[in-house]
Amino acid sequence: MVRYYDDRSVQVTSAAIHVDGRAYPLAEISMVWHLRGSRSWRVLAGRGALGAALAGPLVAAALGVALALWLHRSLTVTIAIVGASVLVGLAVGPVADFLFEHLDRSYARGSRQLELWVRWRGQPVLLLSTRDALRFGQIYRAVQRAVESGQSPALPARNTGPSGSIARPRNGP
Repeated sequence: MVRYYDDRSVQVTSAAIHVDGRAYPLAEISMVWHLRGSRSWRVLAGRGALGAALAGPLVAAALGVALALWLHRSLTVTIAIVGASVLVGLAVGPVADFLFEHLDRSYARGSRQLELWVRWRGQPVLLLSTRDALRFGQIYRAVQRAVESGQSPALPARNTGPSGSIARPRNGP
């Protein structure tokens, strides 16, 4: 038996898909598809806030330099304002790694609700619903590999579409 994916709640093997302790044998699955929900504006606003936090000190530094040049003060005052502005701009450096890490995690988690559906014994069954795009992609690819490897050449392609990928119904479950 080949294990394609394994975590606490989902296991995908060459024999079955196990979700939260329930087993769905591959032989009883006639179709697999996924649905994507609408975007979460909360997630998108959070990404925008992270971008603003990254750009804020740089914009403040640029405005400080422009202000120093516009004021036409003595050389000492201009150098002091430019120096302070550059320090403000450099403040983004140590914080940037932290903010970029959070931005990267935001994209890995995704901004949509993702659902994995199967037609099991003739009935549509929701196997998984999550916002974690990275985990969903890993599970979906594991199911795809398990279904494709379980196909017998003597049987018709029960789970795949014309391109060899997992079939996705046109009108939902």
